[in-house]
Parts: sequence; structure tokens; C-alpha cells
Amino acid sequence: MRVKEIMRSEFPGMWKNVRLIRNAINRIRKPVVFGELSNHALSERMGLDRGQAIDRWYIERFLETHKKYVKGDLLEIADSQYSKKYAHGESRYHILTFDKEAYNKDGKVIYGDLTDKSTLIPEVADCFICTQTLNFIFDVKKAVHGVRYLLKNGGVALVTVAGISQISPFDYERWGDFWRFTDQSIRRLFEDEFGKDNIKVQIYGNLVSCMAYLQGLCVEDLPDIRMLEKKNNYYQCIIGIMARKIE
Repeated sequence: MRVKEIMRSEFPGMWKNVRLIRNAINRIRKPVVFGELSNHALSERMGLDRGQAIDRWYIERFLETHKKYVKGDLLEIADSQYSKKYAHGESRYHILTFDKEAYNKDGKVIYGDLTDKSTLIPEVADCFICTQTLNFIFDVKKAVHGVRYLLKNGGVALVTVAGISQISPFDYERWGDFWRFTDQSIRRLFEDEFGKDNIKVQIYGNLVSCMAYLQGLCVEDLPDIRMLEKKNNYYQCIIGIMARKIE
């Protein structure tokens, strides 16, 4: 039995005093200066109105890592921004949206709902780029099933979700902002649908990047971009999932 456990069981009153003293010492060693903290973020738009949002920087790192899959029939939510940026070889650009006025001169427009298979076209995509979408769908398990349904056999979904993040006012006020994920929760969701051997999960973020993101800082605000590169499992800003459909 460890010393700490012995102290707790044999001397509960003394242990409480030791803990109080320890906590007081820690507060003295690392004081909080409330003048340096603010209850108002620099940006209510996650830094997008200041420069490149920190979550977007991580999303692009994830897509850059997996750009070899971005080819053929490409599908993306709402527009083809990332498809066109990372595509190589001959590609066709399709979009998935529920906006009936959406137009896409480069390929199909699928007016559909990821949670409703009857609105989707099966096996339409070699690669489906689905960034920052699942957080805003309440029935997320059905949505993951919809992601797989849209893929051709052998096709790949490149998905990102938010971990530690502000609520998105734009989405919250329209269709809802429901979930924040960890690598463990998103892994379970995708393993159940795609199979354990057909997915790869990557985390992005650390304490500094999460604090900066919550305060509304953008990439350009940081004194050194390398501050974003270190990964800490306990401070997950963005989680990326590569999932392959194998029949």
C-alpha cells in the first residue's frame, strides 16, 4: 500500500490537513493573476475574424497528412474548399448540403441529411471530407452510418470533430451545437461502423493551444507557431479520423 493510501486510511484528519497545506503551497508557488484573465474572448467567432482559426490550422494539418486519399469522386460538406486544395489527379467535386438553393458547377449536389439514408446517394464518393460537422448533429451514430453509406467500397472518409472548443454561435442558433468528443468516444463510434482495423484516429492540441482557442486567438496572434505542434492527450482541440469502407 502506498504512503498516501496509508495516510488516508489511518490518519484521515491529518491527511486532510496535509492536503490543505499542500494546496495552499501550490497556490503560493503558482498564483493566479486575475488581471491577466478575461471573461470576454477576443473573438466570438473562434478567431476567424482575426486570422486563421487555430482549429482550422489543425484541420489542414490532418488533411495534408492524408491528402493521398483525396482523388476521384470527392464529396464535401457545403462546398469543395478542401477537396480542391488537396486533390490530385483527375477528380470530380461533389457537395452534400440541405440548402435547396446550393449550386455546384463542378459536380453533383446531394441535398441530403446524414442521419436519413433515404435522402442520400449510396456509394457516391471515393473520398468524403467531413470537417466539423458531427458536433452539430444530435443523432451522431446515425450520421456516422450515413458517412459510410456515401462511400464506395474502398473509399475513405476524412473526418474532423471538435474536442475542447467554444460553442459555435452560428450553429447553436440555427440547428444546434450538441457534442464535444475525445479520441476515445469518436474511436468507438467509428469502430462500430467501419471496424477496428479500418480506422485511424489522430489528436491535435495542447494546453496552450486550447487556452488560446477558447480566448479567440488566431494563429497569427501566437508568438511562435510551434506552440501548436506539441500534442497532449488531455487537451484535445481537434480530433481527426481516417476511416476506410471495406465490404
